[in-house]
Formats: sequence, structure tokens, C-alpha cells
Amino acid sequence: MIRLNLNGTVREVEAEPDTPLLWVIREQAGLTGTKYGCGIAQCGACTVHIDGTAVRSCSMPVSSVTADQKIVTIEGLSKDRSHPVQKAWAELDVPQCGFCQSGMIMASAALLAQNPHPSEAEIRSEITNICRCGTYNRVLAGIKLAADGGQAG
Repeated sequence: MIRLNLNGTVREVEAEPDTPLLWVIREQAGLTGTKYGCGIAQCGACTVHIDGTAVRSCSMPVSSVTADQKIVTIEGLSKDRSHPVQKAWAELDVPQCGFCQSGMIMASAALLAQNPHPSEAEIRSEITNICRCGTYNRVLAGIKLAADGGQAG
């Protein structure tokens, strides 16, 4: 059994130590908002926060996370989708197909927690998630809107 602090709740899950954290989150914990995209930590669809840092969970063995580390998935980012990034995403209709968006939102929320007012260059440098629909301009606008406190203009 492996103990994880997942969205504020300590849970025990049964998994092999080398099982990727993504699969433990999706299969054992039943939280399917975190997506599988590539399996090699390139696309970012699997992004979660560990102690506030955005990490790609598809290539991270569950054994590398300790019970005292706080894992937050898209389901735990806010109870009612009231996080500024989620609100900006909805206001600007950022996603197209939406598959990559939970990872994009998690990466963007981590960036804004570390740097509340990033420049465009910083956003472009830090948000390396892949969107097959190409909504990068809307993602950029959403991050800027969230950084500005939700004031479109």
C-alpha cells in the first residue's frame, strides 16, 4: 500500500512502486481529470501540482512521492471552478477540444502562484504544454486575464 495526500485527503492505494503517478491518480483514485497524452512527459496533459510545483505525472513513479507531499489534481484546484485561471478559461472560451486543458490550467495556475504577473515572454517560456488544436493565443490571453484579476479589457 502506498499513502498519498491527494487533493487534501490522505489515501492508501495499492500499486507497484514503479507505476506512474498518473495511472494511480486515474485508476486507483478514480480522478480522471488528469489526462494521458504521450507517456513521456512531453505534452503536459498529465500535469498535476506536487507541493505547488507543476509536474508531469505520466513519467513519475508513484514511489517518488511521499505521504507528506501534497498532490493537487484539476479536481482539487478549486471546489467550484472559482480559481482565477478556471474563470479566465471560461470567460475567454479558451479550449477547443479540451483534452489538454486540465494540464494547461494546472501549469498556468502553478506559474501564477510563483509569478503573479508574468510577462508574455515568461508565459511562453514556462507554459510548454502541447495543444493539438493550437489554442495558444487563447491560453496566453487566459493567463494574462487571470494575472490581471479577471478584468478583461
